[in-house]
Amino acid sequence: MKLRGFFAFVLSLLFAVPARAELQIDVSGGISNPLPVAFPVMQGTDSETNDYGEKIREVVSADLERSGLFRIIPENSYIQQLKGINDQPAFNDWKAINANALIQSAVSQASPTELKVEMRLWDVFAEEQMKGQSFTTTKNNWRRIAHVIADSIYERLTGEKGYFDTRIVYVSETGPATRRIKRLAIMDQDGENHKFLTSGSSLVLTPRFSPNLQKITYLSYAGTIPKVYILDIESGRQTLVGNFPGMTFAPVFSPDSSKLLFSYANEGKTNIFEMDLKTRKTKRLTAPVAIDTSPSYSPDGSKIVFNSDRGGNQQLYVMNADGSDIHRISFGSGRYATPVWSPRGDYIAFTKMANGQFYIGVMYPDGSGERLLASGYLVEAPVWAPNGRVLMFFRQDRGTSRKNAPVKLYTIDLTGYNERMVVTPADASDPAWSPLLP
Repeated sequence: MKLRGFFAFVLSLLFAVPARAELQIDVSGGISNPLPVAFPVMQGTDSETNDYGEKIREVVSADLERSGLFRIIPENSYIQQLKGINDQPAFNDWKAINANALIQSAVSQASPTELKVEMRLWDVFAEEQMKGQSFTTTKNNWRRIAHVIADSIYERLTGEKGYFDTRIVYVSETGPATRRIKRLAIMDQDGENHKFLTSGSSLVLTPRFSPNLQKITYLSYAGTIPKVYILDIESGRQTLVGNFPGMTFAPVFSPDSSKLLFSYANEGKTNIFEMDLKTRKTKRLTAPVAIDTSPSYSPDGSKIVFNSDRGGNQQLYVMNADGSDIHRISFGSGRYATPVWSPRGDYIAFTKMANGQFYIGVMYPDGSGERLLASGYLVEAPVWAPNGRVLMFFRQDRGTSRKNAPVKLYTIDLTGYNERMVVTPADASDPAWSPLLP
């Protein structure tokens, strides 16, 4: 079933928004005190809409609090009891409980199969409305609308795009270490709406989303030679990219989704190739003198970061998109791998191995400003949220047995202050983060 048909919604401006409002969070540094937000009950018109209102409010609240930037003030401290979407807030009552922002909302029946969801966001201390919206959507789309509302609030209060109306594809792992079953799975970014995309009959690795389409590329061991596929999430259509006599791995889309980068191993050397997806013509970008792998485009497509052992051990390098001007950017102790350019272009995330530990870190594209955000026995494969402010990765802790220790997904913000586990039905690795849903 196509997403656009299933998730269709109508967005319209509900109220005039003032030309300026003062409240905004600076997300460039660590947030030690999340912004207090009041979010009264979402008003319904009957028992059914009241139930939907409660569920939508719970998802919006969870999204905002999970970001680490917001704290929803408990309802039992509210002084004013708002009765409807058009009630004027008594701002002194909300100031008294130190609410910086107020979310006023309502839900009603638009038709027997549709809901109308309304939201107003207020700056309490400025006593101004910052945003007003109305959505009409099918009832089974209530969770999607909750994520859209959370994104809208996040963007208005931070000045950054949200990332809640997105999905995660990852490798679900089950079975003993010697007979591991690895399947592609997909879920909302909060772990809901989970389903499997492959049967588990073939081993799958390294799924990566297109930056602007609901498509993924991944590696499958369907036979003796690993093959690269593209899967359209909406239609379920799977396309074989090509057959190569050597081992092909680490495929990734170009920013405009017209090309694939991948590593190709042959005769003891591994090089980076680029394929034009329209013509299926390939071009080698690195010379056969080392092991070059894990390529990632810059957001404008002009440069590529990758890791290579050409200097004697595994380090990060940047080159122009045509393979020219290769230069090393990592100079810290240890080895570096799996670099991924931020969608904003301001950072490169990476995995680092040093002193018997693994780390997830970031650095500027010139290699300066290295910061380590997470660590563990095994942490690996960072990927960016589409707003470039949050990373997801997988971790395996030592546990009682390294072979059987669980493997789980985690998120952490760019400051390193808000690490959270993402709950999955089984072990999980190799996450890929979608763009915002259309």
